[in-house]
Amino acid sequence: TRPPEMSQPPEANKPIVSTKVAAHDLGAAVDYILHKRKVTKINLMGWSWGTSIAGSYTTEHNDKIEKLVLYAPQWIRNEPAPPSATPLGAYRLVSKDSAKARWLKGVAQDKQADLIPPGVFEAWATATWATDPEASKHNPPMLRAPNGVMEDSANTYGAGKALYDPGKITVPTLLLHAEWDADLPSYQAQAYFAQLKNTPYKRLIELSEGTHTVMMEKNRMQFFHELMGFLDEERPLALK
Repeated sequence: TRPPEMSQPPEANKPIVSTKVAAHDLGAAVDYILHKRKVTKINLMGWSWGTSIAGSYTTEHNDKIEKLVLYAPQWIRNEPAPPSATPLGAYRLVSKDSAKARWLKGVAQDKQADLIPPGVFEAWATATWATDPEASKHNPPMLRAPNGVMEDSANTYGAGKALYDPGKITVPTLLLHAEWDADLPSYQAQAYFAQLKNTPYKRLIELSEGTHTVMMEKNRMQFFHELMGFLDEERPLALK
């Protein structure tokens, strides 16, 4: 269900759905799957903000996670965050055009045309905006996105602080990153990798010619190959 603040004007409330709240919700889903499948552990994957959700959850529930995959991990910023013109409301409104512009941010002009396979952006945007029953009330359609992530990022990563301690992760961990990711640049993945001090083993893979959304781009099969290879491989005998 959506928080009730989502049905009110954004300026009526402070940012909603913090990483802590999202991790709690993730935990409810994990527990449901463990019970449903009658297993004691599952593999967990997070993308972008989802890396903070999945990573922070794992620090407190290593016993429920077999392997952890973090694609485009959030971490401390080296550069200052852009200033916010107005106080953050409960949520923000996102158009398909702004999403497309963000997707291609930082990609060289001569590389943009064949980056996203034909029809993929349109199919993704149609499916994503359809999840918001009020999106079509705007012209153009606008997706409501909770601002808890924006507030958390500004108060922690953007202020030179860690949101949680990756050193508390004690399961095999794969970090995936794409070289043209303008949202979470490569140095963040590299710095995060160095903080994984207590995993049985860890891996950092940088994919060429891909953005923050490489899993839907021309080089997506490289992404899937690395991901599935990590999840499917047997743990080294010495680490079982």
